[in-house]
Amino acid sequence: MRLLLKSMIAAGLLVSAVPAGHAVPLLEPTLRLKPHEDAATPPRVALTLDACGGKTDNRILSALVENRIPATIFVTGIWLKRNAEALEIMKAHPDLFELENHGGHHVPAVDTPRKIYGISTAGSPDAVAAEVEDGAAALAKNGQPAPKWFRGATALYSPSAIALIRKLGFKIAGYSINGDGGSLLSAKETARRVAAAKDGDVIIAHINQPTHAAGEGLAKGLMELKAKGVNFVRLDDADGEGTDDTTD
Repeated sequence: MRLLLKSMIAAGLLVSAVPAGHAVPLLEPTLRLKPHEDAATPPRVALTLDACGGKTDNRILSALVENRIPATIFVTGIWLKRNAEALEIMKAHPDLFELENHGGHHVPAVDTPRKIYGISTAGSPDAVAAEVEDGAAALAKNGQPAPKWFRGATALYSPSAIALIRKLGFKIAGYSINGDGGSLLSAKETARRVAAAKDGDVIIAHINQPTHAAGEGLAKGLMELKAKGVNFVRLDDADGEGTDDTTD
């Protein structure tokens, strides 16, 4: 079942998180929205938030609801089980929140055994497929529409796993700005990165670490973008308008 991409050149950014001795490098896909042809149109930015596990950062969720900022939320089956209240808030605002697939168990979509940032990968094509399908099933169980996008844990992939995920019918959700460094950055640095977003940027950050300073910085950075007149969009609202470095 092992699948290979036809072209690795356009598959994304090669990263240094690959342990020595592994022949196939991991890929970190990027994603941007197409720029506006009309320069007078307000800049568009897509906010994507990972809900890996744990709890919900209500500093972020409240800021999104109160300020009417749309976001694409990548949820795992683990997060869905533990955050019923936050899920109900998101369901109550379907105009703001688009829930997409972050996997069943937050397992990196890499089909060979290794560890990334201390997390064991899926390790086989069958396990990658199970992670993707379990994530979609968890969303369906919670009354959500079938997801169109997938983002794996750590956002790193083996080339053959990318091909497999596409064969399962999902688009890979890359990004152009790492807003919070896995929720490990300071509030100041997170706010700086997020506020620096330009037209077409896709931001990745996290909404599942309520005790981390990065959440405060994310909310602040989003307010700065809103004050600049940025038009926030969800990935599905911009469907067909984006380009990613993993496109064949």
